Amino acid sequence: MKLYQKLRTAVPRLVASQEEEEEEEEDAEAPTPTSHSKLAPWWVGSGLLVTAVLLSTVTVWVLRQVSGGWHGPAPPSQCHLVPESHRFNCYPERRVVVTQELCESRGCCFIETPPAVGGQMGVPWCFYPPDFPSYVLQSLNQTALGMVGLLVRREKAYYPRDIETLRMDVEFETDTRLHIKITDAANPRYEVPLEVPRVMKRAENPIYSLDFSQDPFGVLLRRRETGTVLLNTTVAPLIFADQFLQISTALPSRFLYGLGEHRSTLLHSLDWSTLTLWARDVSPTESFNLYGAHPFYLLMEEGGDAHGVFLLNSNAMEVALQPAPALTWRTIGGVLDFYIFLGPDPNMVIQQYQEVIGFPAMPPLWALGFHLCRWGYGSSNETWQTVRAMRNFQIPQDAQWNDIDYMDGYRDFTFDPQKFTSLPSLVEDLHKHGQHYVMILDPGISSTSPSGSYWPFDEGLRRGLFINTTQGQPLIGQVWPGYTAFADFSNVDTRQWWLENLQRFHAHVPFDGVWIDMNEPSNFMDGSEEGCPPGELDSPPYTPAVLGDSLSAKTVCASAKQSTSVHYNLHNLYGLMEAEATASALIQIRGKRPFVISRSTFPSQGRYSGHWLGDNRSQWKDMYYSIPGMLSFSLFGIPLVGADICGFSGSTSEELCTRWMQLGAFYPFSRNHNSQNEKAQDPTVFSPAARTAMKDVLLTRYSLLPFLYTLFHRAHLQGETVARPLFFEFPWDAATYGLDKQFLWGQSLLVTPVLEPGADSVTGYFPQGVWYDFYTGSSVKSSGEMLKLSAPLEHLNLHLREGSILPTQKPGTTSEASRGNPLRLIVALSPRATAWGDLFWDDGESLDTFERGSYSYLVFNVTENIFTSNVLHTSTEATHVTINTLSIYGVQEPPSKVLLNGQEKPFSYLDNQVLTVSNLGLRLSQGFSLQWL
Repeated sequence: MKLYQKLRTAVPRLVASQEEEEEEEEDAEAPTPTSHSKLAPWWVGSGLLVTAVLLSTVTVWVLRQVSGGWHGPAPPSQCHLVPESHRFNCYPERRVVVTQELCESRGCCFIETPPAVGGQMGVPWCFYPPDFPSYVLQSLNQTALGMVGLLVRREKAYYPRDIETLRMDVEFETDTRLHIKITDAANPRYEVPLEVPRVMKRAENPIYSLDFSQDPFGVLLRRRETGTVLLNTTVAPLIFADQFLQISTALPSRFLYGLGEHRSTLLHSLDWSTLTLWARDVSPTESFNLYGAHPFYLLMEEGGDAHGVFLLNSNAMEVALQPAPALTWRTIGGVLDFYIFLGPDPNMVIQQYQEVIGFPAMPPLWALGFHLCRWGYGSSNETWQTVRAMRNFQIPQDAQWNDIDYMDGYRDFTFDPQKFTSLPSLVEDLHKHGQHYVMILDPGISSTSPSGSYWPFDEGLRRGLFINTTQGQPLIGQVWPGYTAFADFSNVDTRQWWLENLQRFHAHVPFDGVWIDMNEPSNFMDGSEEGCPPGELDSPPYTPAVLGDSLSAKTVCASAKQSTSVHYNLHNLYGLMEAEATASALIQIRGKRPFVISRSTFPSQGRYSGHWLGDNRSQWKDMYYSIPGMLSFSLFGIPLVGADICGFSGSTSEELCTRWMQLGAFYPFSRNHNSQNEKAQDPTVFSPAARTAMKDVLLTRYSLLPFLYTLFHRAHLQGETVARPLFFEFPWDAATYGLDKQFLWGQSLLVTPVLEPGADSVTGYFPQGVWYDFYTGSSVKSSGEMLKLSAPLEHLNLHLREGSILPTQKPGTTSEASRGNPLRLIVALSPRATAWGDLFWDDGESLDTFERGSYSYLVFNVTENIFTSNVLHTSTEATHVTINTLSIYGVQEPPSKVLLNGQEKPFSYLDNQVLTVSNLGLRLSQGFSLQWL
């Protein structure tokens, strides 16, 4: 037995420079030389690998065995050398009391530490020694797009069916995107059926450099310009068994975001927290795995650069965070398929991420209006009464929704013939008033109706379109209608059946959008009416920290059979697949842009649907948590997102609902929704003062629809975010990194809501620069500081960033009524008296207007006291709308005259340095210039 070997060697540099890469490409089949190097424990030396490039020469001790499994305890002297923050968990199983015997049976270190405060996870007692066996990089060859390598494990790890030989494919896809995939070298494995771009040539000037450690195998990725190490996977062993895949990396900072869906602050805590990704129906609660799965993180580096990492894997997963700082991915199936995005700023990271998963769909304009819903209207007439009350008070509303109480016995594609008999007439009335109707659908199809009486189940059964048990029979669970079967949306034939069901219902109730709920999929029983069979799909060797401690908790069995794979692999994709089928059906039925809101989501979902943040509660903390929730989904490429305004469950108060309506008016998706057996919470039921405050903030939203619509166009076209964190615009300002009680629309509109009861003021952070009160134009110059703002109950603080131009419009009570009204352009000058803005305009509902050229696009500029409107593209829609008013904030001196296209125009100028020119009467399709002297 070989025990210790002392080596002195340099870290192998396999992609050292562009010149070396070009030389290597001359012989693409020749093996790339690698030195047989070992890496020192990563905390040795300065103590922080992440602060610099690895030490070029280090002394390393390595413990090795010739053959057999790894069962002996680690030498205590090694164990005590590992700092607590750098201890990577060797025994992550929950509900197990980890003893020294159990730990050492895995060849790991065991050191007890005091328990964490508050029952949270703390420093692991069982952790890897520095020399725990991992894979060895046996060979590495150049390819046209990058490299291919073989990884070999010489000693078994401690999970069954260890895969001894792995294949690693590295592709330098773009200068800012790297793709690394590790899988079984000998046998095919399940991979996520997601369309991703295929590159045809290797990146020529990547802003990253890639190194490998050979033994133990590890990836070291650096940013070329700064030398910052973005990934260092040598910090813990790579484990790749059939149902346990684990890889760890050091992080270059503690500023980590993403990894949804969870209820938490926007900036994650790295103090031994674990985030589980397994779609689950549960009211949003801290530390629980929630409705969707998004294995993507964004990390801010010291100095303001940013990068992102996406693990394309749909299996049950957890991500362990620790204060080193470091991160560990654990998943129980599939492959390790990583995309790394180099930014270098956070906006670019998200754009690069969406270049892989797909840009979001362009929503119809009416989707950006105000939506109203509740579970428990009780009848179509009561629903109708609420709509009429909103109209009577002239409160903006674009869409009326119904929850499951509209159905006959909670069965999809039906409506109650007694209580909702007037539903078709209600929908007709909504359409006459320029409004829209959205209803809920669940994927659980009632299985108990007499044969021949319920077409959706009968036809689905006949065609074999339901999820099946291991015995090949439809899996029966229980949801709202009682016993149900679950549509298998991985089957292409299911989409046709879904379309036919929607067509049949649309013929009676001509709905405009669909709300897909319960699509984790949710099940009121665990697994099925017969439970789940024994086996390693339903009871895998390792179960991530899922709520309920079982993969089948409140969903279907992991062993259930679907058309393309087992549910074990497809569970997290269920909502995505249903959303794709629903969006496709709506396009075929209506011939217009689809509107779909889904509860369960997965990467690329923004192409098909928006998302609401689930069954929240009427509590102040829930209102706060909606902001980091909304901003996280901006990172995930799903910009059409919002929470249930005023809270879904529990009773709201007038103050809470007023403040929440103010915040919710600035959710990209704005809907007030309420549960049954609670008092109504639509704006019409409150006092005149509260009702007026709610109406006013909705009118403000509607006035901003041209700006919001343009932001969605930019999201659709190039992956920009709509609602965004402040640090996206001010990445050099570390004070913005933890802010999640304020947010921006686009680059320029800052929203500072009141989130606490009894407040008449609010404190918000204003990054360095000039900020203008949206309503008055009064300015404040900030050095980057917290400012206290007056915030009476009727007021929401909105501020414009210097250098921006916002297109606004006289608001109507629907988006259809608004879009014909004249525009007002608001200019917020920079200290250099410059500003920029743009406007995208089309008919608001047709498919592919940009792609077909049926749109108008204008760019606005101010420089040297001249405002110009440049029409870069125009369509007939733009001829029906006029620009009537130009308001310019920050004009330092009173002008003597104003010229519109050279002709003098009357104007007003206020002491707060606001210049206003009215009655312009210019068609949107006309370019023009306005000068003040």
